[in-house]
Amino acid sequence: MKETLKSQYLWTTFFMGLFLLNYPVLALYNLEKKLMGIPLLYLLVFFIWVSLISATYFIIRKTKGQKDA
Repeated sequence: MKETLKSQYLWTTFFMGLFLLNYPVLALYNLEKKLMGIPLLYLLVFFIWVSLISATYFIIRKTKGQKDA
């Protein structure tokens, strides 16, 4: 994967994180519901956070060890 494409993927991941962890989006899930005793908002923030870290890891891992063509 070329360095510019890797950079674009990482920037996209960053801006998706900004969008998903911003107030208007989080306010949609600020409900009184609980899942397994944990508020829905906390679970949502945790899963968004884990998915952003996973996406970053896979982007970096895919490009590691490959030479640009």
